[in-house]
Amino acid sequence: MDLRAIAMGLMFSLMWSSAFATARIIVAAAPPLAALSMRFLISGLLAVVVARALGQNWRLTRGQARSVIVFGLCQNAVYLGFNFIALQGTEASLAAIIASTMPLIVALLGWVVRGEKVSNLGLLGLLAGFSGVALIMGSRLSGGADPIGILLCIGGALALAVATLTMRGATSGGNLLMVVGLQMLVGSVVLAGVAGVSEPLTAQISPRFLAAFAYQILIPGLAATLLWFTLVGRVGAVKASAFHFMNPFFGVLIAALLLGEKIHLTDMIGVAIAAAGILAVQLARLKTPAA
Repeated sequence: MDLRAIAMGLMFSLMWSSAFATARIIVAAAPPLAALSMRFLISGLLAVVVARALGQNWRLTRGQARSVIVFGLCQNAVYLGFNFIALQGTEASLAAIIASTMPLIVALLGWVVRGEKVSNLGLLGLLAGFSGVALIMGSRLSGGADPIGILLCIGGALALAVATLTMRGATSGGNLLMVVGLQMLVGSVVLAGVAGVSEPLTAQISPRFLAAFAYQILIPGLAATLLWFTLVGRVGAVKASAFHFMNPFFGVLIAALLLGEKIHLTDMIGVAIAAAGILAVQLARLKTPAA
């Protein structure tokens, strides 16, 4: 892996982790699914317009078309939808830590569903990763964390893992920005339908809300998604996912700096164990053909 890929991976991890703290600002002032639907509508339209200006077209490969639907539903609608709902009562740092288990879930699904071989290092990583997250969740639950919010975050992580397994078809055949935009529009339509029958369409607009909303559109929405697909196309899904081991650190740090969330000793220990487990799983998977 070259230095450019490493820089891309670290930048993606930082962008990805920052989404949770800024999302919590948004859901404190607006209905979560409606806000997320609007975010995807704006991001998706921007991506499609820019893609067309760059000469990209609507003709997608079969793998890309499948990815647009599956990724749009699993990541944009389910994963982020669940997390936006959960963030109404769940700290951003905890949501980021749970979402960081995605590489562990991908490895576990590969082992259980696909019959992929798991080395001793991989097994140790799975055990350490899930143990670290369980330590943090147990501590937060005893401190009054919302169990429903935690379950929603776990469900979102499962959906994100399924979305990640579709990545390969999305990165071949060109039209990358068009694919990203269409995925966002799929998520926007689904979320709008649910929000229309389940949420009051009112919001408290403030400079803080507008800044967080604009940031979500441009950075986690467009820049991070495009960077992720580019990184996967450059080094493969397995190597790209290795950078998720930084997400627990970045997620806790950004939530503390932006929202003033407290960092406890148990959090620090759990984050270190979880990050080490994620890294171990990805190092073990690097010894097998890239996904």
